[in-house]
Amino acid sequence: MKSYPDALEALMAQLRKLPGVGPKTAARLAFHLVRQPSADLESLAAAILDIRERLVLCSFCQNLTEIDPCPLCRDESRDRHLLCVVEYPADLVAIENSGAFRGRYFVLHGTLAPLQGVGPEDLRLEKLKEIVTDARIEEVILATNPTVEGNSTALLLRENLHPLGVRLSRPACGLPVGADLEYMDPVTICRSLDGRGTL
Repeated sequence: MKSYPDALEALMAQLRKLPGVGPKTAARLAFHLVRQPSADLESLAAAILDIRERLVLCSFCQNLTEIDPCPLCRDESRDRHLLCVVEYPADLVAIENSGAFRGRYFVLHGTLAPLQGVGPEDLRLEKLKEIVTDARIEEVILATNPTVEGNSTALLLRENLHPLGVRLSRPACGLPVGADLEYMDPVTICRSLDGRGTL
């Protein structure tokens, strides 16, 4: 016997496609939406459709933008010879909000994940190599996440970019500020010791 009306089931099925949304969260979100005024639902639907109409990929960095090139790529004060490669637009935002980087970016929009059907051809590698060559990039920071997929992607990028004669680097991984060693996993401790600096 079905628990929910067809319309509610259809909405929950769509919500479950969002990252981190399981059946219970989808049901909770669906019931929340049912209680909202029609005007709010129309505004939400319009905002969702609007992103498809208004957002494009920047022709240089491949970040989401409403104007091409994006504001970051048009900023003449940025270091034009330093490029930071990230997995997703959210990673770019995180680095930019830190204020620690003043170069340019390139967004892969994914990581190497053969089991999910994501291969090298899906990561815009040719575009990246073209940018490194044409923009005379001197250093590429491979800022993929320190996961299995992120590390595999960094190795793939190194293989493709090394022949171009560009300097390649990777952000240091290690102990977060304020952390206790006794609670750190062995991989984090190992990386922090490998990436140690002088005092």
